[in-house]
Amino acid sequence: MATLHQIDVHGIRIYTNHGCMQEEAVIGSNYEVNISVWADLSASVASDDLNDTVDYVALNAIAKEEMAVRAKLLEVVCQRMIDRIMSEHPSVQKAWVNVAKLNPPINGDVERVALTFTAER
Repeated sequence: MATLHQIDVHGIRIYTNHGCMQEEAVIGSNYEVNISVWADLSASVASDDLNDTVDYVALNAIAKEEMAVRAKLLEVVCQRMIDRIMSEHPSVQKAWVNVAKLNPPINGDVERVALTFTAER
């Protein structure tokens, strides 16, 4: 059984316009994205070569790019991120994506609402 190592890219802050309400499309909101992936990084430990690991810059880019494409539901955005991570990074054995809308426009004093998706090979 291969050893799995964890890479975290947490606290990605993005201002964008997801949501079901028209005002959310116009005004936008603040979001936070957190990504964790698990992969065998033994090759990168031995080689000290970026090509042998899961580049966290690429994970950050996936978050930014997918958050820039408007959706009514955060479920859609989470799934797009999970799909891209698993497709573009074949060494990833497990991926975890958490997307939080900060200060959501709901009736109440709510800091955030969040969705978390996980995928495994």
